[in-house]
Amino acid sequence: MTPAVQKAIDAIRRQFGDENVLVAADRDGGAYVIVEGVPVGTPFSQEESFVGFHIPSTCPYADVYPHFVNGGLSRIDGAALGEGFSTGQSFPDQAALKVPGSMPARPAVQISRRSNRKDAAGLETPLHKLLKVIQWLKSR
Repeated sequence: MTPAVQKAIDAIRRQFGDENVLVAADRDGGAYVIVEGVPVGTPFSQEESFVGFHIPSTCPYADVYPHFVNGGLSRIDGAALGEGFSTGQSFPDQAALKVPGSMPARPAVQISRRSNRKDAAGLETPLHKLLKVIQWLKSR
């Protein structure tokens, strides 16, 4: 992993606890990350979900996009998830993140929240983007 990717992962681990953050390096200097046990808020039937994403080797210059959550995510009121959600997706499974070269996937819902005005100077780090996505998720 590049030093910038490692720095981003260290910040995520400080925020969510080392035991809740799974990481697997990709072949290009980036990393796949899963944060387990993230509260998703009252609009959803589930109390918490994983949030998975890929930090590219071009960090901090690239947007961390998209993010993925539990494939079974559903709303308490039975309504569709709505804009910004894409069901029927997958993300590398936590077991894969522990076994180099293995990439089985877990069912996921993709969350599309692109940062069109990404600040490469570092004001929107991968942690900041993750926190924004979680806040957006809770506001649905």
